[in-house]
Formats: sequence, structure tokens, C-alpha cells
Amino acid sequence: MKRSEFLQKGLIATGALVTGNAIATNASTPVNPTAIAEGKTFNLNYGPHDGMFKNTAGDNFLDQIQYMHDQGFRGIEDNGMSGRSPQEQEKIGNLLAKLGMSMGVFVLNKGGNGANTLAAGKQEYLDVFLKGCKDAVEISKRCGGKLTTVVPGDFHRNLSLDLQTANVIDALRKGAEILEPHNIVMVLEPLSDTPDLFLRTSNQTYLICRGVNSPSCKILYDVYHMQRNEGDLIANMERTWSEIAYIQTGDNPGRKEPTTGEINYKNLFKYLHEKGYKGVVGMEHGISGKGKEGEERLIAAYREVDAFM
Repeated sequence: MKRSEFLQKGLIATGALVTGNAIATNASTPVNPTAIAEGKTFNLNYGPHDGMFKNTAGDNFLDQIQYMHDQGFRGIEDNGMSGRSPQEQEKIGNLLAKLGMSMGVFVLNKGGNGANTLAAGKQEYLDVFLKGCKDAVEISKRCGGKLTTVVPGDFHRNLSLDLQTANVIDALRKGAEILEPHNIVMVLEPLSDTPDLFLRTSNQTYLICRGVNSPSCKILYDVYHMQRNEGDLIANMERTWSEIAYIQTGDNPGRKEPTTGEINYKNLFKYLHEKGYKGVVGMEHGISGKGKEGEERLIAAYREVDAFM
């Protein structure tokens, strides 16, 4: 399998540093109903998740997906896809195909956590991870998703950092051997939730991806987590761009929709567009408002920051 078949094309333009603050949006911010009613597609492929529009479209995820499409969204992501029944996975995949929408990430089943850290180099942990990779192949066939999120778990502090890194690389290489024939990419997500997590920065994740050396092992760059852990967002994305396969959003502080925090998402989305990014931009965050009004304001916020052309 050629590496070029996995990488995005046209990623040649460079961008400037993101600085400055976005205009905050809160419960008193008026909603522009015209922007919401237009329902036209966005400049980037933003992907909501299950429950994001439950107050408007109801609890059924299929109904929510139809509503997302009607509002101009052309992608979704579903962290919980691995926990759905095979029948539900297939229904979601069929609806996405019918609507011409893209499936973003789903989380690898037991892909690595505090109780199953790949840094420890233990066979029993590796076995759980590799089973998750095999499960991902079957899930992908049903839902159409080609990206699965992997978190290597916590530090294993009785080993040196170098040995832990080698253990993670060895485990991911074995996982890539399972996924690569099926064009599935595991995207490694550095997180900010706790300092116990092994994977913390984009540079560290870049090093590991280069060590694994497979088109099936890339970076999930979650803007919220990276703003908290390292900042200098666009510069760090530029440095590691060749290994980035997926983007997620969330403003900081608060992890709500763009315009509610300090990140200049209009500049950042302009950068992604200039780089030629065609993948789903996962909306991995909560909503600042409540009920239907909050969901309308969510769409209006994305209309605002998507207006970078």
C-alpha cells in the first residue's frame, strides 16, 4: 500500500500564526436566523456528533444526521460507534452514503487507556489493542468510517520515557499491519485531560508517527487540547502537517463551540482551507446555550467562523 494513497493532496500553502481573540458568544448573543435557514454547505466539512441537535431533531441519531445535512453539514463523527450494534452501524453508514456525507472518527474499542497503557510493553495490553484493531476493520465495513481514534494510555513510570516510546511504536506498528490493507488510519490523539497521559503534544505524536512509518498511523490534532498543552497552534500544525490526518475543534476555556473562548477559529479555518484540508473537522465540544436556541446559536457560530473566504 503506497503512502501517497493515504495522504491528502494539494497541501502546499503555508499559513501565519494564529493570534488574537475571537468575539465571545453567550446566551445574550442574537442569533442570525438567515444564516441558519440557508442550509448551504460550509467551506470546510464540519462534523457534528450524536446528541448535538437532539433538542431540535430528537434523540434518534439517524434523524439528527438528516437534520445536520439539512443545515449544510456534510460530515459526522461518532466516538461511540464501536459500542453500537452492527445493525445500527450499518444503518448509519447507509444513510451517510445516501446523503453524500462523510464519516469522521470513531474511537478504537479499548484502544488504550489508563488500565491498558501501550507504554508498559505488556502482552496482555497489546492483545486488547490488536483485538480493537480487528474490530475496527469490521466496524469500518458497516459504517464507512476510515479513521479510528487511538489514545496510547498513561505513562508507565517505572520505565524510562525512551523505552515507553519504543513500546508504543512497536504496538502501533502491529496495529498498522492489521489496518493498512483496509485503508483504515488510526489517528493518535494527544490529550490535556490529565498529566498522567503518555501522549501530550503534537511534536511527540509526530515523532511516534515517523517511528511507526505507516500510512495507517497519523495524528488527530484536537485544537482544544493543543491550545491547552502547547499553544502556537498554526505554527505547530505546520511543523507536523505531513502526519496530521484529522482535525477536531473546541474553544478554550470551556470546550464549547467556536467564538466562546480565546481561539481565533476564523484564522485557523482559513489556514486549513489554504492547506487543502478536505477531511472532516470534528466538532468535539459541548454547546454554550441550552435547548433549541443553543443549537441554533451553535450553527450560527460555525457560519461566523466559516466566513473566511
